[in-house]
Amino acid sequence: MKNKLFTNFHWDSIILCEVIETEGNCMAVCYNNLWKLLIDKRMNKTELCKAIGISSSTMAKLTKEEYVALPVLERICAELDCNIADVMEFTDLDKVKEEMNK
Repeated sequence: MKNKLFTNFHWDSIILCEVIETEGNCMAVCYNNLWKLLIDKRMNKTELCKAIGISSSTMAKLTKEEYVALPVLERICAELDCNIADVMEFTDLDKVKEEMNK
């Protein structure tokens, strides 16, 4: 049995979408840009958690490319002095569109 959660945040003209499936992998967001940025800033995940006041479970969600709340992403951007595109990018949007149209 598949468990699907659709979440949409309308932020300017960007729609942040996520599809979670218990069977299979259909993720629409990727945080690889964040990990590259942390390396460039010579900061590790634990230091970022402490600096912005997030839990290790929230960091685990980021590591697993799972949904995190927009205010978490805002705090990351404020701490690292960057924009949201510097932290995340969208992937597999075609799969998300297919799931949304079912």
